Amino acid sequence: MASGTYRTKKNDEWNTLYYRFKQGGQFDIELSTGIQVPKGRWSQTKQQILTTHKMNSHEFNKKLFEFNIFIRKEYEDSKIHTKIINSSWLKDKISTFFERRTANEETNQHLFLTNFIDAFILESHKKKTKNNTPVSKRTIQHYKTTKNKIIAFEASTNEQVLLSNLNIDFHTKFIEFLEEEQQLNPNTIGGYIDDIKLFCRNAVRKNIKIPNDYRFPEFYSPSNKTKDIYLNEVEINKIYNATFKLEHLDNARDWLIIGLRTGFRISDFLKLTKKNIKDGYIEKTTIKTDFPVIIPLHNQVKFILDKRKGNFPRSISDQKFNIYIKKVCQLVELTEKVEGAKLCHIDTVVEKGKKKNIYRKKHGIYPKFELVTSHICRRSFATNLYGKIDTLTIMKITGHKTEKQFLEYIKITPKEYAEKLKDFWKLNSIN
Repeated sequence: MASGTYRTKKNDEWNTLYYRFKQGGQFDIELSTGIQVPKGRWSQTKQQILTTHKMNSHEFNKKLFEFNIFIRKEYEDSKIHTKIINSSWLKDKISTFFERRTANEETNQHLFLTNFIDAFILESHKKKTKNNTPVSKRTIQHYKTTKNKIIAFEASTNEQVLLSNLNIDFHTKFIEFLEEEQQLNPNTIGGYIDDIKLFCRNAVRKNIKIPNDYRFPEFYSPSNKTKDIYLNEVEINKIYNATFKLEHLDNARDWLIIGLRTGFRISDFLKLTKKNIKDGYIEKTTIKTDFPVIIPLHNQVKFILDKRKGNFPRSISDQKFNIYIKKVCQLVELTEKVEGAKLCHIDTVVEKGKKKNIYRKKHGIYPKFELVTSHICRRSFATNLYGKIDTLTIMKITGHKTEKQFLEYIKITPKEYAEKLKDFWKLNSIN
């Protein structure tokens, strides 16, 4: 019968404790446990660390007892899986039990969250969604960003995150870190927690033991109701009819109108060319969803193309577009104070000898033009059409899969709903 014993080999001030595991003439292996015992405090007969003020002997003895049971179980399991019992096997088991990083990446993936995420990301490149489409690059990038936040958290706590420690305590500390040190908003934090829950579910499917805490309501994903703005028809027409002396603002204004009248994301409408126009329609396969969208040319878009001899405006970067359209909206006096969130500079750090500015979204009351970004195009398109044509038609253009998602996306206020009802009664009054 296989047996395991501990011993020290020296009599120094601190002595490494070794574990010997043997089975008749089949194998006889001895390796360091990585645990050190003070001089004269190891009892070979009791196989225990004697009481000492230099370490918590009770906890260590408990761990040594549990390790011996663990090895025996792993040895019995190895008979089913025909594992070879040698020094590499024992070294791997010691590292697994005491949760230490090893040279074996497969073992690390069963121990450390960041290693597990690495493996998850590699698998994601080959996976298909429930709609039988590849996992999008944006989704995979979000997994990578979540991993980077975990790494930053580990640097802050000076401790690696173990899969076995994904409990409520980790959840609380991680959220505090993201709120206080990273200064992220609840919706952003919620996205990272959603990813961690996904990793937990995947780990369970792989028979990796993790706490059940991720299933509890307390392991929640923070969120808040965003105060996103949109431009109504009056404001859009005001922008369209304005005259700008500076060419770059005129160019940005034309792109803004195109975005507002097509409902495309910035990644799609800034890439439109003559080739996308066919028989009075704009045809584009969207980048994010890889879904073909066909939309008729709005009269304002037709005018912009005509004044540019059939061409779309001059190409500009996403960053410059977002800067210029704020100026455009300021010049047409969209200065009403509204609630929302905008990127604010919060810190400057030095990375690899270079200064890096850190920006975070801050909620508050701002002039409307300061809150205008590229996201306003698609949201305004959907909001302004809602109630005028059927919802399914709008959803086919915006790419929303459910009506619930769509209704959360549009930004019609209760007062605007009341105005719609008022107009309806006026049109249908019998008096």
